[in-house]
Amino acid sequence: MGSITSIGAVVIGRNEGQRLITCLEPLLAHLEYVIYVDSGSSDNSLQEAEMRGVECLSLDMSEPFTAARARNEGAEYLLKKYSDLQYLQFVDGDCEIQPEWINLAHEFLVRNSQYAVVCGRRRERYPEQSIYNQLMDIEWDTPIGDAMACGGDALIRVDAFKQVSGYRADLIAGEEPEMCLRFRHNGWKIQRLDAEMTLHDAAINKFSQWWRRAVRAGFAFALGCSIHGRSKEHFWVKENQRIVVWGIFMPILIVSLVVSNLVFLGLLSVYLMQIVRVGIKRPDLGSMRFIWATSVVLGKFPEAVGLIQCMKNRITKTRSKIIEYK
Repeated sequence: MGSITSIGAVVIGRNEGQRLITCLEPLLAHLEYVIYVDSGSSDNSLQEAEMRGVECLSLDMSEPFTAARARNEGAEYLLKKYSDLQYLQFVDGDCEIQPEWINLAHEFLVRNSQYAVVCGRRRERYPEQSIYNQLMDIEWDTPIGDAMACGGDALIRVDAFKQVSGYRADLIAGEEPEMCLRFRHNGWKIQRLDAEMTLHDAAINKFSQWWRRAVRAGFAFALGCSIHGRSKEHFWVKENQRIVVWGIFMPILIVSLVVSNLVFLGLLSVYLMQIVRVGIKRPDLGSMRFIWATSVVLGKFPEAVGLIQCMKNRITKTRSKIIEYK
């Protein structure tokens, strides 16, 4: 099948190396209009993209960087130059679109005019390389059907994207769910197909990387809740409550009691019980379910760090800097 001329692709990245080449080539096999938005790469990313005939845009790095800003600028470039585009396929530079995805996603949006976004199954390319990659592969496996949000890879209807003015460029994390909330408030729907969409190369091999990513998640939950927490669906309020209980209140309570009597060390067992409770709910994960549950429960500590950082920045009116884990 030839190129689908109603779709343009926006790829964002920095210093992705071979991952970027792997990302671009399948897109070029399906689409005529592809732009790569580079955020200050020091490798040959721009040159590799240009060699393949990909249009390139270098972000002004004197302004604070966010993935949301990169996606918006790429979309603005394509839509100004190719005004007939009806859909935008957003892809992170460390991902590879699967062969059937573009056609499946396009067909779905053509048939279902009430949907703004369609996404599919993102998988980790190397889950066997680390326990952290395996955990991310589980994280990507969200329920099939109507969804509340998409991730960084998704096919989006241009009319809907314009209606909500795209991503919030000032968000350093959680920009996709926040935009999807605005889609839904405008009457649009989001769908996750039972289809392979992308292979993702997380390259998380260290505990410190896992920790920083969880800090970013906590920051995103706090920021999203501060913006939309009072909406009808109480956006990310429960997520923040869980972080406060398990990542802040319980540790403070236990430490305070242990200072007076070491017997209260036994209260740490509440975390073990919570891990068991969470793990029991995921028998589908087999031998991984309690490892996954441990990451969910203990992840509340770095998430609490992110929540506190977000609150501090809001109080001091400090501009937030992107939290990177690679």
